[in-house]
Amino acid sequence: MATGQNIHTYFDGTWHKGNPAIITAADHGAWLGSNVFDGARYFDGLAPDLLAHCKRVNRSAEALMLAPNTSAEDMVNIVWEGLKLFSAQSTVYIRPMYWAVDGDVTAIVPRAESTVFAICLEEIPMAAATASAKLTRTRFRRPVLEDAVVNAKAGCLYPNNARMLIEARSKGFDNALVMDAMGNVAETATSNIFMVKDGEVFTPIANGTFLAGITRARHITNLSEAGYQVNQTVLSFKDFEDADEIFMSGNMNKVTPVTAFEERQYQVGPISQKVRSLYWDWARTTERP
Repeated sequence: MATGQNIHTYFDGTWHKGNPAIITAADHGAWLGSNVFDGARYFDGLAPDLLAHCKRVNRSAEALMLAPNTSAEDMVNIVWEGLKLFSAQSTVYIRPMYWAVDGDVTAIVPRAESTVFAICLEEIPMAAATASAKLTRTRFRRPVLEDAVVNAKAGCLYPNNARMLIEARSKGFDNALVMDAMGNVAETATSNIFMVKDGEVFTPIANGTFLAGITRARHITNLSEAGYQVNQTVLSFKDFEDADEIFMSGNMNKVTPVTAFEERQYQVGPISQKVRSLYWDWARTTERP
């Protein structure tokens, strides 16, 4: 599936123009779901936290019983070579990925030694700085580790997120605020979540039911260094209803203010705006290769 335009794919040691067919119908990853990926961003000639994303895709591969065969440092070098195929003004989604080709005698367990690596660079615009989202509840929840591989960024987790989004859109909203198995707020269907109350920032504590994102961690660090109190704690829907501000955090768009949760309306507040400026200020200090 091509979400954007101007795609370049790294596979089998070389870059290919476009979106070549690199996975077959009999590959374990195609029919039994042993595929993981990560997503970094390239904008303004920068690729913030690229190494962290490459390290995470290797951890995700191990969580799915695959054998990562490319070091994070080598991945970074390969990505930067590929980014030379784009202009400095391009906005690119960077997607390293692994999947298994073969399974064991039961077919179900992937053969680690059959792990395959690829990178897809896809030109996808970032949302405008003025973009916002409206949230609703969803009956679907985040699973726990005993039920699913929530410790990986795995493709097999995303049909559950898709159900959340379809339900939210059917009700006239953009996204869903999602509970974990215990009934506490975990994240949205597409991103991590923050709220602001009386000048303090709050975000659900990472409890193993959702992926605590790299961009989420960057916002926590940036806000803390700027003097804001950031609390990682247990949060309920009621907490979000009573919040002064809410914003979403994800790699695709970095910061997205929330302007409604069900009937509750919010303004795009000063901290939501500040977290955006802090991120871009930090990103511009990152080293280029």
